[in-house]
Amino acid sequence: MQSTTLAMSLARCRIAIGLAAVVDPGRAARVMGGRQASDPIAPLFARMLGARDVALGLGTVIALDRGKPVRGWLEGSALSDTADCVACVIAREHIPPKVLRVAAGLGAGSAVIGVLLSRRLDPAPPPRPGQPEAVATGHPDPA
Repeated sequence: MQSTTLAMSLARCRIAIGLAAVVDPGRAARVMGGRQASDPIAPLFARMLGARDVALGLGTVIALDRGKPVRGWLEGSALSDTADCVACVIAREHIPPKVLRVAAGLGAGSAVIGVLLSRRLDPAPPPRPGQPEAVATGHPDPA
């Protein structure tokens, strides 16, 4: 798979997961923490992390759409994925084992892929104008 296509796919997955957490933060908190996520503050943090992922995903898509530098967006995504993985490992006694494996594994895998893609897509690849996310956020094709 081409690096640009992989980066676009990962960014769209990040946007989808982030939107799910923003729209239904209670469910996102329960998925991560099981019954222990009943603390009223858990949905707040789920919504905050969801918004972060939407922003990182949109930044990546818009940069790829415009042919602008994407390395910083991918490195920022990799850093946040690394932090997510480490946070899961630290909280392992409070997270259901299956959720721990999935969340920590996704975080670690996404971080590695993000770092590799950040190197492959530097300098910026050619523009891929017309991406729906870019158009929807007011970043239409400048041509």
